[in-house]
Amino acid sequence: MEHKQLQPFPEDFLWGSASAAYQVEGAWDTDGKGPSVWDQFVRIPGTTFQNTNGDVAVDHYHRYKEDVKLMAEQGLRAYRFSVAWSRVVPLGNGAVNEAGLKFYDDLIDELVAHGIEPIVTLYHWDIPQGIQDEYGGWESRRVIADFTDYAELLFKRYGDRVKYWVTLNEQNVFISHGYQLNYHPPGVSDQKRMFAANHIANLANASAIAKFRELGLSGKIGPSFAYGPNYAIDADPRNQLAALDSEEFNAHFWMDVYTFGEYPVAAWNWLTENGLAPEIAPGDAALLKKGRPDFMGVNYYRTMTNAFNPLDGVGAGKMNTTGEKGTTEENGVPGLYKHVNNPYLEKTNWDWDIDPIGLRIGLRRIASRYRLPVMVTENGLGEYDQLTDQHEVHDEYRIDYLRAHALAIQEAITDGVEMLGYCTWSFTDLLSWLNGYQKRYGFVYVDRDETDEKDLARYKKDSFYWYQKTIAENGANLAVERKK
Repeated sequence: MEHKQLQPFPEDFLWGSASAAYQVEGAWDTDGKGPSVWDQFVRIPGTTFQNTNGDVAVDHYHRYKEDVKLMAEQGLRAYRFSVAWSRVVPLGNGAVNEAGLKFYDDLIDELVAHGIEPIVTLYHWDIPQGIQDEYGGWESRRVIADFTDYAELLFKRYGDRVKYWVTLNEQNVFISHGYQLNYHPPGVSDQKRMFAANHIANLANASAIAKFRELGLSGKIGPSFAYGPNYAIDADPRNQLAALDSEEFNAHFWMDVYTFGEYPVAAWNWLTENGLAPEIAPGDAALLKKGRPDFMGVNYYRTMTNAFNPLDGVGAGKMNTTGEKGTTEENGVPGLYKHVNNPYLEKTNWDWDIDPIGLRIGLRRIASRYRLPVMVTENGLGEYDQLTDQHEVHDEYRIDYLRAHALAIQEAITDGVEMLGYCTWSFTDLLSWLNGYQKRYGFVYVDRDETDEKDLARYKKDSFYWYQKTIAENGANLAVERKK
């Protein structure tokens, strides 16, 4: 629909930005921190771009005051960050590390002192190596109790200052990449194990939310889901069905469980037919029902376009982790769907479709199906940035990207979607997991690369000032800028 006039953003809209502990903190073995699975996984040659790791990352652990000062200068209303589980509970269970807890105390206090709302993510992919070694991490039901105990520790420690909590970040990504595609730790390629681990992660997510309710804390809690709404390549009914299948398996399969405590019917039937359904133990259904969130966190980067894929069709293809445009291989699930090129959309150098209207479509789908408020917990453009001799970065491409996506949120608000906030990815440049430091997302350029940490100096990009203006005007500039 096209509106005659867009509604303004709510006065309390959380204009924010985001990060993840492993990607920014560094200090990987400092002050009692235990190793995470990522600290070990990156030691395996060939797993990351040019064998990069997060040992130092962008040294946020030692420079958080400098970074928060920059956030305050920009006018951020919220900052979403994750706690490194193994920094506060080194082995994942057992002894607690007070030095690690104090770091997050200090970070939260610094944010609050500058009027920035802390949004705390309990888990952003870095499960402690201790419990991975002890019992297999997400493949054992023992992780449910350990994750809940860890969550309770954080709820009690920071709940007086933190009002927004994210339970699991992109469960669909860390489970599929870790247990099917072999890109992330533990580096497994086994569908049966993947669906079993995913069910256990669902239970852990619900258990943490149930504990939050039990403690009677004020605030809101929910997961962050990596949502790429699905299109059909054309009106061929087979391709329409493929798009429906992709939405079922790549969206409803997680968000239905989060919200309703139930798996979607067609997906579960397919899992059963193919011998892939996870074990449902007594009490599982009741626990999942306790996990209904207060909001749906959405990490949005792209849409997916689909076509019919026969039983002997294409399977998993290689991802583009080099930034060499056009190197992503065709991929899909035989008998369900295959992802194909959308001729109407431009792509990034990492072959991600740029589709701000897709964000609006996704928000509309969530609001209609789940009747929950939504927080965009990640959205951003990873690209090559050039630092000039004057220490400037002219990233008009990023401004264009963020402007279009923020405007899509305003259009969704006008459609009737209840939006809590918009956290860009990311505030500073950071380690991009498999892609090294060349793929930059931040408003703040960090002077380092894959082979040289340099001085890690921070430089504000042009996009820093654009977002500063957008926050100051509460987004009133967006529609005006679009018309220019």
